[in-house]
Amino acid sequence: MDSHQQEFDQYWLHSHDYVKHNHRGERRARWVFALTFVTMWVEIVAGMQFHSMALLADGWHMSTHAAAFLITLMAYRYGRLHRNDHTFAFSPAKVDVLGGFASSIALAMVALMMIMQSVERLLVPQLIQFDEAIIVAAVGLSVNILSALLLNDHDHHHHSHSHQHDHHHGHHHHHDHNLRAAYLHVIADALTSFLAIIALMAGKYYGWNWLDPVMGLVGALVILVWAGGLVRETAPVLVDHSVPFVERAAISALIEAENDCKVVDLHVWRMTAHHHAAVIAIVSTTPQSPEVYRKRLKSIRYLDHVTIEVHHQANDRGVA
Repeated sequence: MDSHQQEFDQYWLHSHDYVKHNHRGERRARWVFALTFVTMWVEIVAGMQFHSMALLADGWHMSTHAAAFLITLMAYRYGRLHRNDHTFAFSPAKVDVLGGFASSIALAMVALMMIMQSVERLLVPQLIQFDEAIIVAAVGLSVNILSALLLNDHDHHHHSHSHQHDHHHGHHHHHDHNLRAAYLHVIADALTSFLAIIALMAGKYYGWNWLDPVMGLVGALVILVWAGGLVRETAPVLVDHSVPFVERAAISALIEAENDCKVVDLHVWRMTAHHHAAVIAIVSTTPQSPEVYRKRLKSIRYLDHVTIEVHHQANDRGVA
């Protein structure tokens, strides 16, 4: 290959790979998933055995995070195996978004089941074996703290480099969002474990047995809030929801700021959870190269992939 061809390829050809693999994060997530999965079943079985709704709630809440870790691991693996699979328009990075959406629906169903069980326990109280339940809840809290330490990876980040042409890729410095989300889930689960211990201690020493199913309701509501948030985060990505009108108007204004041109078609959407694409059609009586219009969008930092189409418009028809 001659040097001319190499320069052409380096400048114009680019990858649509938006999967940034974090090997260290994958290893840590695998360890945390194993810890969470085992502890989840210990708490669920113990909660049923010792008649503790707070312990059951903590176990089911932990299952939501086990599902999140499993989705993270599946996304890591799928992205690694299919990184160069050209059947995907913008790489397989949306796979984890699809898994998160499906998981959120299942988690909402679990939360509804927990609410029904907690209400039943409020209406028909059962004898709780407090000592055993407190021990299991404390073990769960310890696992959450250990998992948080494993996932505390704030300094680890990735780079995504760009080629400057009309298929534009942004330059980003960002943390592994999957790992960051898993870390926040563990922190939330530690809080739920702490609430379960409070409920059990209050029941043991003050006879407030009603607090146990109340904490079960609190845990269920926490899961519902998390599931709802996950739906709001994933659904717009899956259906290619556009950015707000104000942002689209800002893009049009930058393009039309100079020369005699008009944006006649504009589509801006999220390709993945953290990457945006835009397709822009422009008409002008004095058309410029796509590179000229692309440079006007340099201040729009979230655009990772921009395709610009320029059309010549005869003077007698105008572009207004």
